[in-house]
Amino acid sequence: MLLALRNRMFFFFSVIFPLVMFFLYGGVFAKGKPQLVSYFLGPVIAFNVMGSFWGLSVALVMFREQGILRRFHIAPVSATDMLASSVLANFVLTLPTVFLELFLSWAIFHVPNFGNLLSLTIFVVVGTVSFASLGLVVASVTNTMQETQVINQLIWLPLIFLSGATLPLAYLPQSVQRFAVFLPATYLVNALQSALYSSFSIWKLMEQFSCLLVWALLTFFVATQLFRWEPEAKIPRRGKLLALATALPFFLLGAWENGRGNLLAQSQATFHSLDTPRDNPPQPSAPAQRPDKPF
Repeated sequence: MLLALRNRMFFFFSVIFPLVMFFLYGGVFAKGKPQLVSYFLGPVIAFNVMGSFWGLSVALVMFREQGILRRFHIAPVSATDMLASSVLANFVLTLPTVFLELFLSWAIFHVPNFGNLLSLTIFVVVGTVSFASLGLVVASVTNTMQETQVINQLIWLPLIFLSGATLPLAYLPQSVQRFAVFLPATYLVNALQSALYSSFSIWKLMEQFSCLLVWALLTFFVATQLFRWEPEAKIPRRGKLLALATALPFFLLGAWENGRGNLLAQSQATFHSLDTPRDNPPQPSAPAQRPDKPF
């Protein structure tokens, strides 16, 4: 944890960036209105949770380049021990920012409640672990800091712009929405927003929970198989194919969602509920065309 806090990249994506997005969404997009702040709070917390993958991948690659991992290797610990402790430390460092965002929402923007707190807690936990595990996979397949940053950019930009984290999913074109269901961030954003704004229980969000949990276990397992202590060590070509295979669950789930799923309908119902009183909870509806109104 101390090594992570000394890493500027980790500190930026774990603390500074989420708080900047919080005030941007709450003060500018939501205009300080409690109902709109509650709606945007899900994507804001998702930024915080997803940012763990960037900071953790950069930190581990830096530790490997500087020979820090080599020192840990002398201790009687396995790769699984090392990676599990990294995920746990990352989770502990993520929680204070989440609590701070919830407190500021109540203290500054007067959000009256935070929906279903049990669902919120579960998705903060499983989301942090799953995206931290993604960071472990990236750190395992890249060799230098520069390569890691390029791969992170290629992953990060679709995650934040096409998942509903930056713009509401229902506001995006239909073609983008259909592509978004192939991204893990879409399920995290939808789950956090549904838990906070619509007070959905974990049972109503079981699809999102199951896919993120399976993905977390899969990515962590792959990371343990590809982990390298020494900067000189290289992974075989099949190792990179194994890393790409971690996207398979969302490839299958995205195909199912485009055919028979209701995640897009749920997102549209939540978006349109902004025009209705909060005592009428949003219900999933049939897919609609992109709204013409600004959000």
